[in-house]
Amino acid sequence: MTSMKMEMTELGPMKRALKIEVPAEEVAQRFSRAYGELNRQVHIPGFRAGKAPLALLEKRFAKTVEENVLRNLVPDFYDRAIKEAGISPVTVEISSLDRTTIKKDAPFTFTATVEIKPKFEVHGYKAPDPIVLKQDKRTVTDEQVDRALDVLREQQARLEGAPAGTPLAEGDYAVVSLEGFLEGEALEGTKKENHLHKVGSKASVLGIDIDTHLMGKSEGAVVEIAQPYPASHPDARVAGKTVTFRLCVNTIKQKNLPALDDEFAKDCGPYASLQELKDTLRREMERALKKEIEESQKETILSHLANTYHFDLPESLVERELDTLVRQKIQERQRGQGGDAAHRVDEDERRQIRETYRETAKRRVKVGLILEAIAEKEGLSVTEEDLNNEVSRLAAELRLPLADLVKMIQAGGQESIEKLRTKVLGDKALDFVYRQAVIQG
Repeated sequence: MTSMKMEMTELGPMKRALKIEVPAEEVAQRFSRAYGELNRQVHIPGFRAGKAPLALLEKRFAKTVEENVLRNLVPDFYDRAIKEAGISPVTVEISSLDRTTIKKDAPFTFTATVEIKPKFEVHGYKAPDPIVLKQDKRTVTDEQVDRALDVLREQQARLEGAPAGTPLAEGDYAVVSLEGFLEGEALEGTKKENHLHKVGSKASVLGIDIDTHLMGKSEGAVVEIAQPYPASHPDARVAGKTVTFRLCVNTIKQKNLPALDDEFAKDCGPYASLQELKDTLRREMERALKKEIEESQKETILSHLANTYHFDLPESLVERELDTLVRQKIQERQRGQGGDAAHRVDEDERRQIRETYRETAKRRVKVGLILEAIAEKEGLSVTEEDLNNEVSRLAAELRLPLADLVKMIQAGGQESIEKLRTKVLGDKALDFVYRQAVIQG
């Protein structure tokens, strides 16, 4: 390809302006090819296919040909300029071509403003200078296995009727009925029947704390509870009045835990004995602990990398990461409000969230660039199998059908796929550094 002229101007730590001049002979060749292609495609009355005079084509199709030449020439020479400048662009903004004119026998100049990735040399993450991690000596104890067994016993427990005359105590269950009366008349909307209540749970029924009234009572007991309401109460029927609630203990139930024996183990799953169940629980807990320790040590590695390297960050990457964080935090708030997507976050609140998480976004971008540099230095890459495995893992984690998650990613287009690829590459780089680390202690 013909040579070109390129001038690069520094606009800031992470911004460059590229002034690119395409020589006249290259422009002429592009026009010649464009008109040749046009001549083969269009039909001009009075001329055989491909034989229409150039002057006639120029008169009729000059604007269309100019646009086609621009559309093909600019990306080609922009790519060449990027390679020649030796920079890695994050974003690019090419000067508007809407009002740009290009002449077939003259040089053509255009400007591209690019935000670039920082250049730095990664080091100190493998022998002879690996990262040193402190050994995590935690293990799964017998007490922890026993507590896990207790949880399983609670799940397998049954509520059974208590012996006649049993007084209610904390931890027992009472099947109760509650109804409010005002001046001797039943009050509409204040009746609840056969409600199962755990004594000592401090859970209210119809807004009434019934625990203190149940303690020591037996089946069949009836208790009257006087409940005063303030004059400001929104229900005019009870405002400034006292409602008498009649609490009846219909039935008393007690939770019976199964015995810790081989039969219990068989009820919990495909286990031949209690010992087999214990061994399985221990293995699962050890696997979970190993993963927890590994994630903690990887977080230590990320902090070490973030504190080791110092460079300017592309603002567009920070803003993009910040957009993702803000969206996640707003969704979390809405889920916390019972999934009320109608809860609107005003601009002040959104701005406050952005500022709160700006440093987090910067750290994520910084660490991502470092891991990307390590991956490039170590020749790490992402295969289709890697991507498929990550999608399967995400589907399991999010409890979504695999096909549904694939559709969601595909709906996001190439950008979503590239985000996934970047994440997988970062994970592979972090795994590489973790395997190189030295654990002491």
